[in-house]
Amino acid sequence: MPKTISILNKKMNTINWGIIGCGDVTEVKSGPAFNKVENSRLVAVMRRNGEKAKDYAERHKVPLWYDNADDLLNNEAINTIYIATPPSSHLEYALKALKLNKNVYLEKPMALNANEAKQICDVLKSSNAKLTVAHYRRQLPMFLKVKQLIDDGEIGEVRCADIQLLQPLKTDMITVTEDNWRANKSISGGGYFHDLAPHQLDLIYYFLGDYKAAHGFAINQSKTYDAEDVVNGIIELKNGIQCRGLWAFNVNDSSNKDELKIYGSLGEIKLSIFGNQIEITKNGNFKCLKFKHPENIQHPMIEATVNYFLGKQDNPCSAHEGLRVMEIIDAFSS
Repeated sequence: MPKTISILNKKMNTINWGIIGCGDVTEVKSGPAFNKVENSRLVAVMRRNGEKAKDYAERHKVPLWYDNADDLLNNEAINTIYIATPPSSHLEYALKALKLNKNVYLEKPMALNANEAKQICDVLKSSNAKLTVAHYRRQLPMFLKVKQLIDDGEIGEVRCADIQLLQPLKTDMITVTEDNWRANKSISGGGYFHDLAPHQLDLIYYFLGDYKAAHGFAINQSKTYDAEDVVNGIIELKNGIQCRGLWAFNVNDSSNKDELKIYGSLGEIKLSIFGNQIEITKNGNFKCLKFKHPENIQHPMIEATVNYFLGKQDNPCSAHEGLRVMEIIDAFSS
């Protein structure tokens, strides 16, 4: 394995990425996008299994690969770290990167829990680096359109919102891995809810604003794995809007549902978080808008993150916002 690479940028005019955790999420969703964005290049990848790291690097034409995260972090040619490991190691790697003043693009959920997320926020304050949380749906055209419709008053004043994600025990929304770590609370933080709910809860924050209070209930009904499989929650936002959510990962196939409804004084917006269309009903009139997501679905978010790290735009999703989402998750499931 090569030890050095002659692309050191003293000035932050190019984002030289190192990926810690080059697993399934980096194959198509994110990894290829780093070399498609202007002023951005993927320099190195790391995975504890060196053979898999080497294989990834060769297939994706990445110059360097490592089987030790510290070796990647200490490479001075790398100024930015993408942490794509399971949540149980987010805190460790984020703190190490920030203390080395390396920018961080941190996969969701931000950490195992809100306490760990707050530790990341605290260290960030004393670092010269920047951090963005990978709530990438914010930058997809479909969800930007939803925000525009709300901000433009298309459905009037927003009154409330309703989230429902109902899935059978074996759902194709969850990437299958050998150890099924997403169902292991010590690694994921709390089962499939912790893996999928951050998408919906972050969009509620993004679309409608910060929250004032959150309360919920969680239970392991099916006992299929050691984590809650049914979660209910209610959020009161600071602006008075209320939102309720139901996540169940043990229903019959026929009950499969992925739906977010936002109700306003003039109509409603309905969408699927993992779908590709928006339905708008206003004063009895119906309209459907369809979208095609990019091949590398994190591409728009990575582009916005690169521009933020280079000082060209605001943070597309701050550590504070990531922390607020984690606080809601804890309130619903603890």
